[in-house]
Amino acid sequence: MTVRFGRVHRLLAAGTLLLAVACTDGGGDGDGATLSPPTMAGRSATPRHWRLVFHDEFRGSKLDTGRWATCYDWNQNGCTNSGNAEAEWYLPGQVSVGGGALTLSADRRLTRGSDGREYPWASGMISTGRDSWDATPRRTFTYGYFEAAIKIPPQAGMFPAFWLMPASRYTPPELDIMEFYRTTRRVLMNVHWRDSEGLPRQAKGKYGPVDFPARYHVFGLLWKPDELTWFVDGAERYRVTGAERVPHVPMEVLVDLAVGVPRRPPPSVNSAQMKVDWVRVWQQ
Repeated sequence: MTVRFGRVHRLLAAGTLLLAVACTDGGGDGDGATLSPPTMAGRSATPRHWRLVFHDEFRGSKLDTGRWATCYDWNQNGCTNSGNAEAEWYLPGQVSVGGGALTLSADRRLTRGSDGREYPWASGMISTGRDSWDATPRRTFTYGYFEAAIKIPPQAGMFPAFWLMPASRYTPPELDIMEFYRTTRRVLMNVHWRDSEGLPRQAKGKYGPVDFPARYHVFGLLWKPDELTWFVDGAERYRVTGAERVPHVPMEVLVDLAVGVPRRPPPSVNSAQMKVDWVRVWQQ
C-alpha cells in the first residue's frame, strides 16, 4: 500500500488536503487481557517471551476512536491515497463495529473530497495514527509480532490491506503484512526499503491459491531488527533477512479497503465489505 508523499506535500502546499481469542475487554494495551501468546510455527511463544502491548477485539457497538483514526494523517473531512490513484474517498461513516467485528464498507457513491475532486466510491479504513497532520500518533511500534483476523471481500476491484507505515509519513520503508492485488486467491507480503544509494527496493512474497473470502484468516508478521517473517494462519509463508532490508523506525498500524487498484470494479459491483475480528500487537 505504497504512499507517495511527494505528491501529498505538493497538494498540501497548494491548500488541498487531501485477531479469535477471548479477553476481558474490547480492546486496549494488554491490561486485563487473557489472550494467549502468538502462535508461530517453530518459534518460541511462551508468556515470558511475549507481551501484549496493543489489541482490539471489536466487542462493542462503535469504534474506539481513542485507539483508531479513520483516515491517514492528512485527514481533513476524509482522505485518500492519491499515490495509488485509488477510486475511494475514506469516510468515518464507512467504518462500523458490531456483532464482534469491525466492518469496512466500500460503496459505489459519488463523493466529493475535501481536495475538491469527486470520487466514485466511499470506503473505510482505520489507523493508529493521527487525526490531523500536526497531531501525535495514537500508537507507534518498532519491532514485534503483528496479527489480525480478517475476512476479505470477494468482489473484483477491491484492494484490501493490513500494513505498517512510518510515523514520519515518508515511505519507504513500508511493511505490507497482507495485500490482495488483482486476485482474492493469493495474498501478497511485501517490504519496501531504500538501499545504500537511496534507491527504493522491494522484496515480495505471495501465498496461495486459497479461497480467502470464504472465511476469516489470520495474517501475521514477526518484525525483528534483522529479519521479517510472514505467517498465514500460524504457518510461516515468507521470510526476508538482512538488517539493511528491515525498517528500524516507529510505525503505525493500518487496515484499509481501497478501491480501484489496479482496475476499477466492474459495473455489476456496487458494494463490498471487509471484516476484521481482531487486531493484536505483541512485543518481547
